[in-house]
Amino acid sequence: MRSHGQAAWELLLPFVDAPARQRGRALQEALREAVRSGRLAAGTRLPSTRELAADLGVSRGLVTEAYEQLTAEGYLRSGRGAGTWVGEAARARRTGHSGAVDGGLGSTQAGRLGPGADGGAPVRGVRAPDPVPDGGAARVLVDFRPGTPDLSLFPRAAWAAAQRAVLTRLPHPALGYPDPRGLPELREALAGMLARRRGVVADPERLVVCSGVAQASTLLGFVLRARGLDAVGIEDPGSPEHGRLFASTGLDTVWLPLDEEGLRPGPLTASGVRAVVVTPSHQFPSGISWSARRRAALLDWARAVDGYVLEDDYDGDFRYDRAPVGALQGLDPERVVYAGSVSKSLAPGLRLGWTLVPEALLGEVVERKRTMDLGNPVLDQAVLAEFVTRGGYDRQLRRCQRAYRERRDALLGALAEHLPGTRVSGIAAGLHVIARVPADFGPPERFLARAAEAGVALRPLEDYGTARPADGDVRLVIGYAHLAPSAVTAGIRLVAEAVGRG
Repeated sequence: MRSHGQAAWELLLPFVDAPARQRGRALQEALREAVRSGRLAAGTRLPSTRELAADLGVSRGLVTEAYEQLTAEGYLRSGRGAGTWVGEAARARRTGHSGAVDGGLGSTQAGRLGPGADGGAPVRGVRAPDPVPDGGAARVLVDFRPGTPDLSLFPRAAWAAAQRAVLTRLPHPALGYPDPRGLPELREALAGMLARRRGVVADPERLVVCSGVAQASTLLGFVLRARGLDAVGIEDPGSPEHGRLFASTGLDTVWLPLDEEGLRPGPLTASGVRAVVVTPSHQFPSGISWSARRRAALLDWARAVDGYVLEDDYDGDFRYDRAPVGALQGLDPERVVYAGSVSKSLAPGLRLGWTLVPEALLGEVVERKRTMDLGNPVLDQAVLAEFVTRGGYDRQLRRCQRAYRERRDALLGALAEHLPGTRVSGIAAGLHVIARVPADFGPPERFLARAAEAGVALRPLEDYGTARPADGDVRLVIGYAHLAPSAVTAGIRLVAEAVGRG
């Protein structure tokens, strides 16, 4: 694409052939694949949005959106007045280059996220969440603790229809001991769905069906421990559950501080770890989307230390006010172990998930999966394959998106009305927000105790990291997906009535 016009048209033929309503997604995928394959080499300057739109006969806004999306994912880079270029991450993935990219492992430009702003050193050890004060409450009236979808949205009728279809046609031999990687038709269905929805490099032969992200983490932990690793890094703030899972495999936990772009490169390098678990598309719990610069730097680090990244794409399908950011795995499938599940989109009780494994680890992961449980239940896998293939999964996601957006909006309205001055972040995606309530509603200990006495369960942000706030503000991780809009509003009103001011 160094020359424009017809060359650009030929490169984007898959996009040109797409139906009009799908052209935005198709253009993004065509550009993404061109970068991955090397047809667009690192350092190539792309046409301006105006030029490319004219070449293709489409709106400039459609091209602008595609450029912005791929820049956010790290495939492209841009500068004011300097145009748009193919990012250096593309060259690094194909050549094993380990130098810094766009600042790479350089200095931090934003303050540290989380309860404290003066930390920065890695911290070792597994940390369990502090108990939520119950304040003597007899029962919980409204539970704002995050992590649970609305289980009443489970598509019972559609799932039952898929079960009947599977039982009718599934051949008898399929009920024998399964391939530990998973049912072939499910791996094919998931690979196609993940490539389409999350931008991953999805080879069905390297996809392992597992019992959610929890099992994906322990499978990887056992393999890394057998290879001689003794520790894994997790984001700070981040999910303590990751630490407990890896601890069960014999690996220690190293908490690595974040800022507003992602993991801070200095502490990551100083930690000495060779494996990290991250949530770059929608960081848990802060809600940030990692910058392209930090994504590239993390992959450079992994190559430099001969290490691996576990990408927990825990809520990758839930975006409200911005386009989904493609998975990190798409930039380097040989260094990133990608994991996801249906726990947020369908139900955690199904215990169905997946992991895409680099070739170098695949044999060891599959053997560990075989010895762990001989594979997931065949009928459940076949039903999910039917559900995905027939479009039921996409319909379910659209249904959940509408419901969760409505609940998020109800939460934002209630906070603005009943706890004025509260600053809210992480609202564009996911199933929770971060609410920073002014100190004049605190202090935090009294705030949480009074809320609990009123029957409202809340989880403070400091449960998810190693630092503690010093400014007196109350930082909360508020889950809303499992609550009806009326319950969301009622819960915030109860909190406001309980805590008052001063």
